[in-house]
Amino acid sequence: MPQTEKPWLKSYPSKIKPNLDYPAMTLGQLLDDAVSKRPDTVAMIFEDQKVTYREFGDQVNRFAKGLLDIGVKKGDRVGLMGPNCPQWVVSFYALLKIGAIVVQTNPMYVEREIAHQMNDSGATTIIVLEALYPRVKNVLHETSLQRVIAFSFFAPVEPAKDLYSYDELIKNDSILPPVELNPAADLAVLQYTGGTTGVSKGVMLTHRNLICNALQSITWSLDLNYGEERILTILPVFHVYGMTNCVNYAVASASTQIILPRFEIDKVLAAIKKYRPTLFPGAPTIFMAINNHPRIADYRECLAAIKVCNSGSAPLPLEVAQKFKKVTQGEGNLAEGYGLSEASPVTHSNPLDRPTREGSIGIPFPDTDCVIMDLETGTRPLPAGGIGELCIRGPQVMSGYWNRPEETKATLRDGWLHTGDIAKMDDDGYFYIIDRKKDMIIAGGYNIYPRDIEEVLYEHPKVKEVVVAGVPDQYRGETAKAYIVLHDDIEGTEQEFILFCRSKMAAFKVPRLVEFRKELPRSIVGKVLRRQLVDEEKAKLQAAVASQA
Repeated sequence: MPQTEKPWLKSYPSKIKPNLDYPAMTLGQLLDDAVSKRPDTVAMIFEDQKVTYREFGDQVNRFAKGLLDIGVKKGDRVGLMGPNCPQWVVSFYALLKIGAIVVQTNPMYVEREIAHQMNDSGATTIIVLEALYPRVKNVLHETSLQRVIAFSFFAPVEPAKDLYSYDELIKNDSILPPVELNPAADLAVLQYTGGTTGVSKGVMLTHRNLICNALQSITWSLDLNYGEERILTILPVFHVYGMTNCVNYAVASASTQIILPRFEIDKVLAAIKKYRPTLFPGAPTIFMAINNHPRIADYRECLAAIKVCNSGSAPLPLEVAQKFKKVTQGEGNLAEGYGLSEASPVTHSNPLDRPTREGSIGIPFPDTDCVIMDLETGTRPLPAGGIGELCIRGPQVMSGYWNRPEETKATLRDGWLHTGDIAKMDDDGYFYIIDRKKDMIIAGGYNIYPRDIEEVLYEHPKVKEVVVAGVPDQYRGETAKAYIVLHDDIEGTEQEFILFCRSKMAAFKVPRLVEFRKELPRSIVGKVLRRQLVDEEKAKLQAAVASQA
């Protein structure tokens, strides 16, 4: 594949270089650097308790030595299962210091999902919030796990016959021996994909991948002051977006994390008012909740004072971005970006020195090349305006999928990551996501992109949330169905929304079916589980066929 041109470079902020220098260090060494430079800076605030970088580094070293003493070693895969809290962050960096590989484990997983992930990764150990331990215990005999370590937020965990205590292990005060690691080759994390479009796979991310992406994100922030920023950590840190743009970003910039264990809008706004974060990585659902809060005027000043609000993990509807700007009186800089687990995750963002370009994910990060490939062969680069598959290469791109050589070969081709997302690029190098390749609806031979329909429906004043999916249709093969959440105390009819779409788009795109729901099924980071809706429709069809047999 030929080297792509880079029209986006003419759109780069003047302060940002297209190529960066990345230190040849591990994530553990990155933490040591922050501890050395800013020992008294607050690293974490959790439930009004503060931890300095000196204390953070000490806890990491103590727990790392405790892990070595019970047999955890370099190369071991270790599950880490819990909500946002200091213990999670300490465990994450302690594992990285000894060369273990963190297996990011969703705390909402049930037994079947836990067993699959532990066995797929070959994990020998899991570190888990004590309240979630019963789920792990129920499947221990089915997994490769040899040891379980439990922690709680405040009360010490008592060790038991089959359970190590985080609090006991962290008491270790002996010297942590050095562990030889190659940042470019040694894995730091197995980041399992959400499974929203297929079987969940372990994305292999090295120390270098994660450090490069953290530094790319920091550089993009423009007016960052080392050791002086405050990051609102409300995104789940076990998710790649929260891990990079909250946890690793904070350590790389010696910033303070304001950590909240879960998203509760009143607590989030209270934390913003009390601690005044300067950086707010979020997701569309978070910004939707802020927009619709009945007392948002009370928080307008502190929201407007945030330097950067980033939106990721799911497409940002134009209506949400526009309303956020209004509720912050035009000061809230809500910039949409783009990323995926396979790229650590961020690859694109709107520049922060100018208004966001509506509907665009922005331009590529430093050292990140992108090309739009044709959908038919996947090998022919398209010119500006052409619609095809977004392909990416850069230092943040994964080394492959864990124990899945065929999937790796299909996704990483000639040095390019094939994202599965359908996109286009304009003449200025700004990129636009049309839809996921796997979400594209083929109805009667026409290609329909769900996001085209969703953007139109978001213009309707009754619509609070919407998602469009392709469902089975005996005549067309597939047809577009809109799942709509209406604003509170509002009613609507199916025909009303079909007619609305008919007035704004080509007839073949208009959804034939509309279903009203109180809420949409979502992943923990707010991504709508479109596949779950499609599976529900297939199950209904199968049941109907069976009843007629």
